[in-house]
Amino acid sequence: MRRPAAPVYDAASHSPSRPAARMLALIQRVTHASVVVDGETVGAIGPGLLALVGVEPGDGAAQIAKLGDRLLRYRVFSDEAGKMNLSLADTGGGLLLVSQFTLAADTRSGLRPSFSTAAPPEEAERIFGQLLDYCRQQHRSHVETGRFGADMKVSLLNDGPVTFLLRA
Repeated sequence: MRRPAAPVYDAASHSPSRPAARMLALIQRVTHASVVVDGETVGAIGPGLLALVGVEPGDGAAQIAKLGDRLLRYRVFSDEAGKMNLSLADTGGGLLLVSQFTLAADTRSGLRPSFSTAAPPEEAERIFGQLLDYCRQQHRSHVETGRFGADMKVSLLNDGPVTFLLRA
């Protein structure tokens, strides 16, 4: 019987029981996606990726660059042979980034999520904004977003369906 792998810890996290900070994104390949706030469409894309992004305490420049690069270079689009060999950078498709603090929730036990593993709102908004800027600089095609902290209505047509959880 194999022993479970030991958890990875980071001294910068300031807690011996807290894993290293890692931004995360639930990405979905979409035919189209949009975000509506108070009846107004604030972000919309055609073919591309919808990324629901969670920020954890301690996330910073290294996580922003790593997640940004993965969002733009992760190969989830089909080539001429039907294989997932093309990235958003290859296709020039749209990217819709949506901040979602619930994605960073601790759901390991109980019947109610704990949000102690999500970054505080001010920190999360700053980090999410930096990720948005990074993606816009690296992918000049079409990068849209929702509205941080708003009650957003997200609509999408998942293509495939193709959905992955990425960690930076």
